[in-house]
Amino acid sequence: MTEEDKYPSESGRRRFVKGVVGGAALSGVGAAGIASINTLTTQTGAGGGQTEAMAIERTGGPAPRGMPQIPLEIDDEGYLRGIWPDTQTEVIEGIEVEVARMDLGSETYSGEWFQYCGYEGAAGIQPDFDSDNYFHVTGSPGYDWQNDVYDEGDRLHIDHFDDYQEWGNEIGAAGVGKPATCRWRSEGADEVLPVNVIRSTQIEEAAQESEWLQASTEEGFMAYLNVCTHFCCVPGYKRTPDSVRYDAEDKVYCQCHQSVYDPFNIVRTLFIARPRPQ
Repeated sequence: MTEEDKYPSESGRRRFVKGVVGGAALSGVGAAGIASINTLTTQTGAGGGQTEAMAIERTGGPAPRGMPQIPLEIDDEGYLRGIWPDTQTEVIEGIEVEVARMDLGSETYSGEWFQYCGYEGAAGIQPDFDSDNYFHVTGSPGYDWQNDVYDEGDRLHIDHFDDYQEWGNEIGAAGVGKPATCRWRSEGADEVLPVNVIRSTQIEEAAQESEWLQASTEEGFMAYLNVCTHFCCVPGYKRTPDSVRYDAEDKVYCQCHQSVYDPFNIVRTLFIARPRPQ
C-alpha cells in the first residue's frame, strides 16, 4: 500500500484500512510451542489457534503485528466501557469449551484477540470472568491531566475529553487525539490488562465510512490492549520525547525495541493465539 493510498491528497483525511498481515503470523508464539497452539483444544488449554483480529497497525520496528483493538461503548451516564464478546459453550472435537465470541459490525469479535504475551492466563481474558467492563484509572496514570480529575479506580468519563480537538502535551502535534491510560476487566484480578483510550476527530471521520468502526467506536473514542506484540512491553502514545527520532511522536511508540503503531489505522491481522490454561 502506498502512502498516497493511505492518505489521499484530495481529502487529507485518514482512512481505516482493512488488510491481512500474514508474513509474521507465527511470530511471537514464545515457549508454548506451535504443536499445542495450532489446535483449538488440548488437555491443558482451550481456545487459541489461528485467529483474525482487528488491531492498530504496526508501522515500524520488530513487532510482528498490531495490538488488538477493544470495541467500546458509552453508557447513559457518559462512562466508557469495553465490549466483551458473548460467552457460549461449543463442542469441539467432543470436548465442551467455553468461548467468548460474537458478531459485531462487519467482523467476528473474539476474546482470542487478547490471548498472547501470557495474557491468555489472565483472569480478565477468561470468557466467564465477572467484570463491569468499564475502563478504570490505574494508580499511576500515564498523563498528567488524569491526575487532575481522577482517583485510582475511577471510571473514564466522556466529560473529561471535551478538549480532545485541542489537547497537547508538547510531544508531537496538538489536536491529534486526547489519550488516557487505564485498566480493563482487571477489578479483583491479580493481573492488570493495560489499555489506552484515545478520542480523536480522525476516528470520528473514519467511522462514517466503516461498518466495523461504527460498531466498535463511539463519539471519536477507540481503545486497544496496550501490550506490544514483540516482547510484551507497554508502549506509549505521545508519552516519550525520544519517539520523534522514529517518526512516532503522534503514534504509539514502544521504547524497549522501537516498535511503532498507528492508532488511527485499523487493520485485520492474522496470528496464532495461545490457548487459555485449563
